[in-house]
Amino acid sequence: MIRSLGQKAVIVQVEFPNRKEKFSSLNAFEEFKELVLSSGAEISCEYFSKQSKATSGLFLTKGKTERIKDFLEKTQSELVIFNHDLTPSQERNLENIFKARVLDRTGLILDIFSTRAKSHVGKLQVELAQLSHLSTRLVRGWSHLERQKGGIGLRGPGETQLETDKRLINQRIKSIKKKLNKSHNQRKVNRYSRSKSKLILVAMVGYTNAGKTTLFNLLTDNNQYAVNKPFATLDSVTRRNSLSGLDDVLFSDTVGFISDLPTHLIESFKTTLDELKAADLLIHVIDISDPDYRFKVQQVSNILEDLDLSKIPQIQAHNKCDKTEIKDLQRLSNPEKGEVWISAENNIGINELKKAINIHSNKVITKKWIKISNSLPGIRSKLYSLGRVIEERTTDLGLIQLHLEIEEMELEELLSNKGIQLDNSIIKEAI
Repeated sequence: MIRSLGQKAVIVQVEFPNRKEKFSSLNAFEEFKELVLSSGAEISCEYFSKQSKATSGLFLTKGKTERIKDFLEKTQSELVIFNHDLTPSQERNLENIFKARVLDRTGLILDIFSTRAKSHVGKLQVELAQLSHLSTRLVRGWSHLERQKGGIGLRGPGETQLETDKRLINQRIKSIKKKLNKSHNQRKVNRYSRSKSKLILVAMVGYTNAGKTTLFNLLTDNNQYAVNKPFATLDSVTRRNSLSGLDDVLFSDTVGFISDLPTHLIESFKTTLDELKAADLLIHVIDISDPDYRFKVQQVSNILEDLDLSKIPQIQAHNKCDKTEIKDLQRLSNPEKGEVWISAENNIGINELKKAINIHSNKVITKKWIKISNSLPGIRSKLYSLGRVIEERTTDLGLIQLHLEIEEMELEELLSNKGIQLDNSIIKEAI
């Protein structure tokens, strides 16, 4: 990726007026420049243009491509960064023309990820995301090695260099996934303990740089790294609440989202997704001082929906309200509706946030009978260990009938398993 700090880069953004989108960013180019500077690159030239549509071979028109080539020569830059996702063939064709490295938006973000990950698991997750992205782009740089070569050392008989690299990358991906699964299993044990102890998990979500970690530090009396730059947090952290008025609550700080990041790359961050999927409540932290906040709120909502997380109850915390000209914030906050106005940095509106958490984290408990197939003894044992079973019976056909006292969302998740269904026959008998 970006090999050294201060590497000169020409940055490119193209606007497509014919593309009609319901929500569009007001300052996409400024966000892009911030990402580039965060990567350690030095911007030598900014190229902004309009085009009716992207071309299949170069993304840009030939005229625009030649102009960027001239900028590269004049500024002696060795890197071109696009604020767009490019296909592998587009990257390869542009590099052949520019005689310089070409990086698309996803590649840039992954480069930043690699400098932010601190924990062992975080580094593995970033490497997995990078390898997943790289595996589709291996053809670049290996066209001169497409001929077959004999099998010495790592290479199989008659295997091309490209095939060797693909095989080695796939092996590394499998190895990383195995290590991450081990960590995932440990976290499952932790979540099991949490569930048994009736602790409530509240996870922070939001666009990158919205102030999630600052709020997390305030709520947990922690000292996690919080700084005004993109993706300062890559490693999920869970800590117990430290404020009075919130009982049995755990808070989890997670990686920030950003627009135009493919969902399959987000899915590489399995530990973050595990925390979000296990959450009883989400706090969507919004930088209300950002002129582009509406667009960013919609982007986060879209990602949560793509990851099947939109059903989890959510509070919207409008952060950095002290940087706006809005007055009477007490009137704007509505904990019952899950909307609060806060400043995590200056401890404003936190009592309203606590009210909202207490209101929306209350689990709805229900009592239901279910039928379980005999092929699922593990689920029966788990329900007993969690203290969910009130009574057990067996049908004439040998099916297990369990009377449960269970939280509604947990019951819904349980019924999604094949071989488990609600049993209304016992209710009818009682009537």
